[in-house]
Amino acid sequence: MRTVDYTQIVESVRQMCLEANTVLPPDVEEALAAAARAEASPVGRDVLRTVLESAAIAKAKPMAICQDTGMVVVLAELGQDVHITGGLLTDAINEGVRQGYEQFYFRKSVVEDPLLRVNTGDNTPAVVHISLVPGDRLRLLLAPKGFGSENMSAVKMLKPAEGEAGVKQFVVQAVSQAGGNPCPPIIVGVGLGGTMEQAALLAKRALFRPIGQRSPKDHLARLERELLELVNKTGVGPMGFGGTQTALEVFVESYPTHIAGLPVAVNINCHAARHSEVVL
Repeated sequence: MRTVDYTQIVESVRQMCLEANTVLPPDVEEALAAAARAEASPVGRDVLRTVLESAAIAKAKPMAICQDTGMVVVLAELGQDVHITGGLLTDAINEGVRQGYEQFYFRKSVVEDPLLRVNTGDNTPAVVHISLVPGDRLRLLLAPKGFGSENMSAVKMLKPAEGEAGVKQFVVQAVSQAGGNPCPPIIVGVGLGGTMEQAALLAKRALFRPIGQRSPKDHLARLERELLELVNKTGVGPMGFGGTQTALEVFVESYPTHIAGLPVAVNINCHAARHSEVVL
């Protein structure tokens, strides 16, 4: 049994909040540069160059890439041979978020109750998904999820007979309806199967995959490529101004489901696909 102390988690999450909000992951930056080269629209090319310039300034300062520093989502993969000392894992994550957002003056965007709308004042609580995995390590993946893109999410319970064609239609429709709201070029996470909430979680998890990393399942890898082509044919383009580069990537994750259902969820990330990772 290996121990990880509460304070280690707090400090790691605090630092991850800074990194995720100020530095684009290299794969995302490279994808944006490739999109700028490939974009057919002159306006779209100018938009993408401005996006890259903004990201460079944010990294150099450092300062937030986007004014919406999001609601923090953490995927915590807890090794079954890890024992956390000094406090609860979720408490440590929230304390790290609180410290990070206060220290670096990131916008506090979380309200305590969805209807009463009183701000919590420190951007907590985070949304934490914990999974138990083999081993003696704790892996944390953190993403500040802005709601310009999160608000464009969609879930639909398709009939099994609608099949792959129905999935494609729903994903492309979701992207088209989103238009420029999620600040394209976007990354699209698609979750298939399970139940309603499982499909949504799969779509969220998909967004953490590196650009260009295809599904290990051949039929899903093919579907990802075909969906990316279809999405980029919508003409939404960078920031919704029209063009050929509506999405940088489409990722599909799947899970077994019931014989009577075909749940599908779409979770969209803006061009600033911010995330950070640490293994303790």
